[in-house]
Amino acid sequence: MTRFRPSLRRKPSSEPVLGQRPFDLLCLTMGFVLLVHAAHLPWWLSAALAIILAARWRQRRSGGRNAPLWLKMPLIGLLLGAVIVQNGTLFGREPGSAFAVGLLVLKLLESEHRRDARVGIAFACFALMSALLFDQGLVASFFVCLGILPALATLRSLEEVEPQATPWVREFTPVLLALLAAVPLTLFAFLFVPRLSTPLWGTPQSSQAVTGLSNRLSPGDMLDLMTDDTPALRVTFAGDPPPNAARYFRAYTMQSFDGKGWSPGFRNGRRPPSPADYGSQVVYQLSLEPTHDRVVPLLDLPTAAPADTVMRADHTVQAKHRIDEVTSFAGVAATTYRLEPTLDDDVRRENLQLPMGIGPRARALAASWVQRYGDDRAAIARASLALFHTNFSYTLAPEPLGRDRIDDFLFETREGYCEHYASAFTFLMRAAGLPARVVTGYQGGYWNTTGSYLLVRRSDAHAWSEVWLEGRGWVRFDPTAAVRPERVQLGAAAANAGHGGDEGLLDFPWLRDLRDRWDVVNQWWNRGVIGFDALRQQGLLQPFGIARAEVSDLAMIFALGCALLVAAALGWALFQRREGDALDASMHRLQRKLAKVGVSRRTGEGPRHFLARAARALPGQRNTLERLSELYLRSRYGHDEPPPESVLRFRRGVKELKARRVVK
Repeated sequence: MTRFRPSLRRKPSSEPVLGQRPFDLLCLTMGFVLLVHAAHLPWWLSAALAIILAARWRQRRSGGRNAPLWLKMPLIGLLLGAVIVQNGTLFGREPGSAFAVGLLVLKLLESEHRRDARVGIAFACFALMSALLFDQGLVASFFVCLGILPALATLRSLEEVEPQATPWVREFTPVLLALLAAVPLTLFAFLFVPRLSTPLWGTPQSSQAVTGLSNRLSPGDMLDLMTDDTPALRVTFAGDPPPNAARYFRAYTMQSFDGKGWSPGFRNGRRPPSPADYGSQVVYQLSLEPTHDRVVPLLDLPTAAPADTVMRADHTVQAKHRIDEVTSFAGVAATTYRLEPTLDDDVRRENLQLPMGIGPRARALAASWVQRYGDDRAAIARASLALFHTNFSYTLAPEPLGRDRIDDFLFETREGYCEHYASAFTFLMRAAGLPARVVTGYQGGYWNTTGSYLLVRRSDAHAWSEVWLEGRGWVRFDPTAAVRPERVQLGAAAANAGHGGDEGLLDFPWLRDLRDRWDVVNQWWNRGVIGFDALRQQGLLQPFGIARAEVSDLAMIFALGCALLVAAALGWALFQRREGDALDASMHRLQRKLAKVGVSRRTGEGPRHFLARAARALPGQRNTLERLSELYLRSRYGHDEPPPESVLRFRRGVKELKARRVVK
């Protein structure tokens, strides 16, 4: 009786070994997958996978075959362990994509046959599409589409008899033409395939917000943000935009201070929006980039909460769901207002609290102002601003602060940026008996003249203070403006000039114009492609008298459109002039050349007799035509499939033939 022995050895395959050209294209496809995922993969993982891919390609070029099992299994174990150690889990968007890309590259170690290549290409296309879960921007989408080219070229190369003889350009030309032919159907499906109002599935998302704004402020925490030039939001105004000094976008108010940082108070979410008197108002449309958070920075002071948002007591606004894609909000803001003219006792106490043992010298300074100015609260605030104006400097590279951050900043380092000044100013106001709080958001922005909208980048993040004054309510004070007025009057780029800013680069008009146009393209992409949701699709047929397109209407239009496109494609395929394979196509070109000099092929005449008659009629090209006749007959009838090198020689001979009519 024969015992059954499990074996980990791979069963030998009768399928022919994968050629070098298809393997090169397969490696190129894997390289594109790694490239589009590199932005969110750990750098060490991207580097390790790139080394493995290059080593496998080099090993295959030198005649090596698939890697042994004792090497593949430890690599898979290392990949699994590294992903879990890095992310703490194997499930979710980041760990899942890292593990998938790693397995895809390791698949190359055993890719030796056509089946391996087909499996790898199918998985690679899935991995390419999964990159859009992280970024759906124009550049990212372009690279994903570009990665489809080598994938389809690999599949096409698998069907060629001798793909190594095909020039590299010809590997991609038919694939590119096929993709271009698919564009009409793609656009039609984009417009009319019914969309869901919510995603079909959910994946765990990163908890880190990418607005650059946080619900906690500590001096020094915003340094990375101040140099981040990526867009945060874009604003289109119904009328003239407000001046730069009035472009404050309110995100968080922070009432609690623990000696190191500020955070929102617990009473803020429990109270209804505070009463306010509004003056002049501005109507605008705000397009917010994905933040993976719920906060919505709106122009100060918002008068009402936009749709699907909630306004809190301090007039900050939060969305009902996390903002994981580009989202538009219609807003109305009052540039002049009086917020909460009467202050509740509990709110007053919350905005006066200070931790024990912090800032004794700052408390003494505030007490001297109280003794000097008495009940003139505005004068106390002006004294603090005057202090910052005369003895402090603005820099993005301040010295680190010690244990007592308030006293160390006010009396030792005396340099910093907005969060340093907002924190110290608010502390001084509370020490002087004035209710005060820190506000964070964005300030300024860059006016795009080409698109007529305000572009606010993450580097425009800002922190300022609000002080409650009797009869006036909460009044905005920006101590950073006392130190560096350019930060408020001209924006963050002007304030950061010489401190890591890019204002010098934008001094060139052509570069500024180019940047404007590129951002307009991104704005169009966000609105027209990413922002094309179920609501906009329902209004797609309004020009045709259908106020709200239902799913049945969209499905019917899509079915009819697909039928028309398929009919057009079939008509083109049926009625186009067929020239057979590449060898027959070259033969037809030769016939057209000879017909121009009076030698036409007769009905039913075979290629041998036709070319022999042409050789007699054109004695000057007799030898060339006889060689072409012999090459054609040997290529067509001497093999099951015409050899690519023979087809290439015949095509080159037809191209070089110069047929001339004999003059008698």
